[in-house]
Amino acid sequence: MLIWNDVDAVPTDWPASVVTIGVFDGVHRGHRELIRHAVSRAAVLGVPSVVLTFWPNPAEILRAGDPPARLATLEQRLALIAELGVDATLVLPFSAELSQATPEQFAGRILSDCLGAAEVVVGENFRFGHRARGDVRLLEQIGQTLSFNVIPLNLLTTDAAGDPVSSTMIRQLVAEGDVAAAARALARPHRVEGTVVSGDGRGATLGFPTANLSMTPFPAVPADGVYAGRIVVDPYGEAEVHSAAISIGTNPTFEDVVDHRVEAWAYDGGELDLYDRPLAIDFAARVRDQVKFRSEDELAAAVAADAVAIRQILGE
Repeated sequence: MLIWNDVDAVPTDWPASVVTIGVFDGVHRGHRELIRHAVSRAAVLGVPSVVLTFWPNPAEILRAGDPPARLATLEQRLALIAELGVDATLVLPFSAELSQATPEQFAGRILSDCLGAAEVVVGENFRFGHRARGDVRLLEQIGQTLSFNVIPLNLLTTDAAGDPVSSTMIRQLVAEGDVAAAARALARPHRVEGTVVSGDGRGATLGFPTANLSMTPFPAVPADGVYAGRIVVDPYGEAEVHSAAISIGTNPTFEDVVDHRVEAWAYDGGELDLYDRPLAIDFAARVRDQVKFRSEDELAAAVAADAVAIRQILGE
């Protein structure tokens, strides 16, 4: 998949294409339907498929005091998009200046002049342009002038309540610790990424050495508790995978721990050397709440029991 980091990187002779537009944070099931439809339409027309996305999330600029948590890093977002067979992705740097563009200016400069859109695939609730003034109807009107068709798709809904699958909904599920429901909406485990940093070494002393994660900015971190999942060492390189018990919280058994931590124990990983290495943590299911144990022995016994439960959850 070609990746362009600004409009100036798009070749001036780029042919007509089918474009789908969105932040696509998390590339959840609804996003995947849009992208797959764009790829399918491009194949029918015999033209390339293009995803137009934004980095950072526009809400991080427009709501700087209260930015939404990120369901995926940009690197993961691009990897997930590439898996769907997209020919090219334009990552448009979002800025206060870009936010001032009218719907007509945005469609003319980006969709028509830059990407040569023949068709544009969007969700039925799509909004664009300054103050989100543009909607699907306006995009259709602009398309008539600029000679592209607009294909609006109905929003994908959940199987249970029938609510639309959305990044906002998934962030709430993650915040509540319901990582299993989040995984169903994402069509993959929820992931948190970062770099392994040194901790206080207590886990190793007790027989379960943990990898302490220094996370990327604005991560969507699940609620405090113990989780089943997997760690992926060097996720965009060799991608070495290990089953893991994951702890999120302040380690309440130890009163001198005040910082909030995300740490994972690869119980079958032996003596892994993970310091300063990139690491992803994929969450499968919640196991239990954080507990303040009466002794280190009681804590060690609970962690051993967690490992047994996690093996069952992961089907090992």
